[in-house]
Amino acid sequence: MDVVFVLEALVVLACIVMGTRAGGVGVGLWGGVGVGILVFVFQEAPGEPPGSAMLIILAVVTAALMMQAAGGIDWMVGVAARVIENHPKQITLIAPLTAFLFAVGSGTGNILYPLLPVIYDVSYRNGIRPSRPLTVTVVQSGMALAASPVSAAMAAMLTLTDVEPFGFSLPQILSVTFPACIAGIVVTALVMNRVGTELDDDPEVQARIAAGLLPSRAELLASSATGPTTSDATGPVVAPDGGTAGTTTSGTAPVATAPVVPQATTRGRNSALAFLVGVVVIVLLGLFPDLRPAFEVEGESVPIDMTTTIIIVMFAVGVAILFLGRPKVADVPEMSVFKAGMVAAIALFGIAWLTATFIAAHEDVIVGTIGGWVNDYVVIFALAVFLVAALTTSQSTATRTIVPIGLAAGLSPGLVTGMWAGALNGVYTLPANGTQIAAANFDLTGTTRLGTKLLDHSFFLPMVIMTVTSVLVGAAIGAIFY
Repeated sequence: MDVVFVLEALVVLACIVMGTRAGGVGVGLWGGVGVGILVFVFQEAPGEPPGSAMLIILAVVTAALMMQAAGGIDWMVGVAARVIENHPKQITLIAPLTAFLFAVGSGTGNILYPLLPVIYDVSYRNGIRPSRPLTVTVVQSGMALAASPVSAAMAAMLTLTDVEPFGFSLPQILSVTFPACIAGIVVTALVMNRVGTELDDDPEVQARIAAGLLPSRAELLASSATGPTTSDATGPVVAPDGGTAGTTTSGTAPVATAPVVPQATTRGRNSALAFLVGVVVIVLLGLFPDLRPAFEVEGESVPIDMTTTIIIVMFAVGVAILFLGRPKVADVPEMSVFKAGMVAAIALFGIAWLTATFIAAHEDVIVGTIGGWVNDYVVIFALAVFLVAALTTSQSTATRTIVPIGLAAGLSPGLVTGMWAGALNGVYTLPANGTQIAAANFDLTGTTRLGTKLLDHSFFLPMVIMTVTSVLVGAAIGAIFY
């Protein structure tokens, strides 16, 4: 390992750290600066920009924006809320599984926000410690995008594995990540169901009730004879004082109202169904390549690649939503998915271009030295994905940063995929994610805590359990079947 390699590696790490400190699009900007340093200072040839992944993200985000503007995400949230409310005693398992399925279908974790007050309300009314379902539900969204055909993380992964010499396609990725994620959720829910004191025996909760800071469950049930109210909100409701709706700073008990659930409409339902049909079509076209148009390439009939397929299908879905959901196109840039999608695209572009430049310049060293480490201690790969996800709080960035190194080191794409999915939960290592903060604010019992020492928050234990379980199950599936 020569001095130039070490210096360039330090440049890459420094840009990742600085991008992480800047946050959001800053990750992409610092990635671009890193490319400039490698090219102009170290005279390395620029790597291949992640054009395919960018195009997939733009196409998927466009269709998702149309769905959100038409009320499709509101409809999904309403369906998920009813499922959770219909199984109150199993909420620690049902809530995260339901949120997982809808995150997989929509390709975004934003669907989680409106469900948090529903989960809190149902769990508290039924005497279940709210931190149990809330933390498991939040943490699962870290890896749910690894099982979604239309997420930014999957776009990044697909453009790395569904190419020669790997040929690891979308259906193969899903066959590894989906069961690994489910196993992680189930095991974590079963363990967390036994963590923490029951509400009736928790002195802190009982003290809040006695002090009038929290209504008792009996009072809450007696005061609520109606079902959930409806609203046009698409996320946590913010109180005029800047706090989260449902909380109080006046010293009196919070008003016992039902949780706010977004209002569902027929057009919203139609747009959501159109989007979900598009997801199914993408999976089918990936599973059966013969369904895709084929063209002659060097005398051989080759079907169009999945990048092109996903883009075409998503644009067609967007047009279908125009007719079925009739969204106001002018409102599209104001949707929350637009911001999340653009930030993901910019961050992915810069950091992926940086790592591609570095790997292309030092592939022999990476394969010969780092590859030996990874092959001798496979867990190093999962740990690297986990740490980058923790530092950048971005699943797609962690994917484009570490997965190419694992593949270049000689790990099989099946094994890489299996460990990749669970390790993405590293985004919840620190209590700084929006969903973590929202969950803690909605839990009026105080059982869901953000902590004061970085790693003493309520989400850390479920994150560790889910990550370890999913990585082990995913690695086993990938190693045995692929």
